[in-house]
Amino acid sequence: MVLVVVFGAALLVSVLLSGLAARTVLSTSFLFLVGGALVSDGFLGLIHITPDSEIVSVTADLALFAVLFTDGMYVSLPKLRANWRNPARALGLGMPLAFVFMALVTHYLVDLDWTTSFLVGAVLAPTDPVFASAIVGRAEVPAKLRQLLNVESGINDGLALPVVLVLIAAASPTAGNADASGSTIALELVLGLAFGVLLPLVVNGLVRFRLLGAEPKLQPLLPLATGIILYAACHLTHANPYLAAFSAGAVLAHTSPEAKASFEPLGEALAELTKFAALLVFGALLTPRLLGDLSWGGYAAVILAIFLIRPASLLLSLLGTRISRKERLVAAWFGPKGFASVVYGLLVLQSGIPQAEEAFTLIAVCIAISIIAHSSTDVPIARAFDVEDLAGIPGGPDGDHTGSKGLQPLGGTGGT
Repeated sequence: MVLVVVFGAALLVSVLLSGLAARTVLSTSFLFLVGGALVSDGFLGLIHITPDSEIVSVTADLALFAVLFTDGMYVSLPKLRANWRNPARALGLGMPLAFVFMALVTHYLVDLDWTTSFLVGAVLAPTDPVFASAIVGRAEVPAKLRQLLNVESGINDGLALPVVLVLIAAASPTAGNADASGSTIALELVLGLAFGVLLPLVVNGLVRFRLLGAEPKLQPLLPLATGIILYAACHLTHANPYLAAFSAGAVLAHTSPEAKASFEPLGEALAELTKFAALLVFGALLTPRLLGDLSWGGYAAVILAIFLIRPASLLLSLLGTRISRKERLVAAWFGPKGFASVVYGLLVLQSGIPQAEEAFTLIAVCIAISIIAHSSTDVPIARAFDVEDLAGIPGGPDGDHTGSKGLQPLGGTGGT
């Protein structure tokens, strides 16, 4: 119950300061992260959470699913078909480069074995612009840039997962376990995509029956029910829930725009709540002991990951594109590590591989510093595009559209 009280207090403070945060470097994400750290064993000792606590994995898993489900609704399939080249470059070239460079840095600076080093690279490869919402959620920021960051962040979570699972299997003392085989992982991805596409289509078909249909005040619950069933089905069948969530959101918005419109306010509120809960719990893991367990080489690897590896990888992948120099630099900087990396880092910790704790410590510190760096620089950098009013703030250009993680083709949001 103490955790509930702490969450309520943090939520109240964050809401009261959200207007200020939307106009300054102050970040509500940062407030929850710091709040979690302050009430943990390392400081006030009000709550007792360890990396192997079930609440850690559950909240991170729910947050990532909710964020991807709502983000998928903002993917415009016609626009994606017309502008797929830049996201494809980021995913097909930028992400692998970041993965390899991070593995090299981890091996030589942190002294992890090669398999675990590549595992760390795979965990930290996905990006999560929820911590840079003033960039990806403002309609005045060039649409090409917003779409690049949104599609990249929405898809790279699912692309990284099979690599993470294969590398965990390879690093395990019981390598060769059939449960972690390539065919099993491929089946999980296919099932996730199938569930994500078919379930919204089935629900949409049911709604169109003459004797069925939701009354207006209950319409927002229809996509919510779809998401709940999808989440449960994926975990019962071991299908990939993150690929399912993103694809389901996209299919639902494409086949039923009215369902998307009715669910939008509720969906965004739920995604924000799960995100804040996950940040609070994750912050509770950031004790002085954990921070002290990381070597100087580890901190050097973290700094390189955020300030060099991601920017250099994306800039190389975007060479020769029509994106302006300013847009390329902004896209290169905003590659924050988020909920996917938290979830995958917990998979590493719980895997039992020989260097699991060292790898998780590096991953956790990298995520924390990334959240601080990116969520506190989105508003100042967004102003480089000569935007005066923030969407979602009274007087802003798009006060009724907000996004929980990535870009919206139309509309925008304030700072996170």
